[in-house]
Amino acid sequence: GAATVLWTDKTGTGTLNQRRVSRLWAEGESCDPNGDPTRAAAGRFPALVEYGVLACKASPFDPMEKAFHQLADAAASGRRTGWTLVREYPLSPGLLAVTQVWRRPEGGELLAAAKGAPEAIAGLCRMSEQRKSALSSAVAAMADDGLRVIGVARARCSDREAPEEQSGFAFEFLGLVGLADPVRPAVPASIRECYAAGIRVIMITGDYPGTARNIARQIGLRNPELVITGPELDAMGDEEFAGRISGVNVFARVVPEQKLRIVKALKANREVVAMTGDGVNDAPALKAAHIGIAMGGRGTDVARESAALILLDDDFSSIVAAVRMGRRIFDNIKKAVAFIFAAHVPIAGLSMLPVFFKDWPLILLPVHVVFLELIIDPSCSIIFEAESAERDVMRRPPRDPHERLFSLRAIALSLFQGACVLAILLGVFAASGVLGHPQEDSRRALVFTTMVVANLCLILTNRSWTRTILSMFREPNGALWWVVGGSAAAMGLILGLPGLRRLFHFGSLHPADLVLCSAAGIISILWFESLKMIRHRRRTAPG
Repeated sequence: GAATVLWTDKTGTGTLNQRRVSRLWAEGESCDPNGDPTRAAAGRFPALVEYGVLACKASPFDPMEKAFHQLADAAASGRRTGWTLVREYPLSPGLLAVTQVWRRPEGGELLAAAKGAPEAIAGLCRMSEQRKSALSSAVAAMADDGLRVIGVARARCSDREAPEEQSGFAFEFLGLVGLADPVRPAVPASIRECYAAGIRVIMITGDYPGTARNIARQIGLRNPELVITGPELDAMGDEEFAGRISGVNVFARVVPEQKLRIVKALKANREVVAMTGDGVNDAPALKAAHIGIAMGGRGTDVARESAALILLDDDFSSIVAAVRMGRRIFDNIKKAVAFIFAAHVPIAGLSMLPVFFKDWPLILLPVHVVFLELIIDPSCSIIFEAESAERDVMRRPPRDPHERLFSLRAIALSLFQGACVLAILLGVFAASGVLGHPQEDSRRALVFTTMVVANLCLILTNRSWTRTILSMFREPNGALWWVVGGSAAAMGLILGLPGLRRLFHFGSLHPADLVLCSAAGIISILWFESLKMIRHRRRTAPG
């Protein structure tokens, strides 16, 4: 609930992570394989699809590789029945590309298929500067449309000539594949809710800046045009980066190792950081963040163990719901503590005052204190815990993490609530003789019944420190009516059954006495309800 920055990955958290191939590009020509399947089966596109699939796992689990397989199945391309995987060159920080080497059933030379970041594939293909420039323009156009862009290349070699590194192949560039990943429908509304709550949202991705900008605009991030890339980050000093990070909400082409530096920069700016991560390399940053959030769907075990929270559905809106829940819990703890202070002031007062006045009878006996605690304890542990969030809980700025759970002002208000109840009870006790209750048992019954009503009113008024009891009646709280109803029923039995009256040392009360007790208990909290109304009018007054 105190988070000032929510840092989210683009893929899977801001988007659905349900990729599909949306565009193919080869030698200056492009096509949409979904809208024009005939063009995808002509020219150089079949080779692009075939080798794109050959660069993927045979049984993929990654959504991107699944999209390649789905395209190949639709185009009847890239089938490799009986083919044998000879070697795999994995992705590395120094080369953002993977290569798989295959042997065909009939033998002969080996086929190598590579896919990865276009600039990495261009480097493997040893492109001329002119071709790189044309490729960069195509990549930028696809990225600006929000597509993740993957380059594909192929090579051939003999069984004995498979090099130790990917750079040892004589790759031929085949083209680009653009993959679309729809934005989660709930994300834009969640982003707006974060901004209303004073929370800054940062998006980090390994994709191109153009892709990041497009998605940032779709989900409603502020300043989507301002982007810092991984290479730019490496070129900055810590002081320069700490100054720039305050105005930039989009980071592109970032590798996991750079996330820790971003977390440290945000913390240096006194932000409370909640970040998401899923990979092994995300673990240091997850541990360093104030709230590390691991992906439960696609996250690694290392990421989960390093995080403070695990997001079961990998949805950004669930993080916002967690912020709302954190704020609600903090509010409800404060309400419960306020009620505890207020409810125990009259108990302590009525227990101690007879000690200082010799002619006063004992008003509260142990059985009465036990009964009151049976109201107070469930109220704190059940009623306030079940209380729903305040309506403005996501329209407030984040609280200071060093803020005390209960301020001196809040304690003073709570003690004043209890003091008002105590004053009303003393007034009822003083007036009981005039009202025709000279006996000690009858006076005790009158005071205790008033005290129970006042305690129930304290529960109702402390459900919210901003909204009145009448407005809170529309807010559901199933536990409230069980405790209030159970307390009222128990009090009715105690006053109505002679055996229970003797157990509590009570005299009998008349209906008019019950009206007096109820009125006195309600009056004890009217000042606080009036204070809420005055505050509300001040907040809503024009100007």
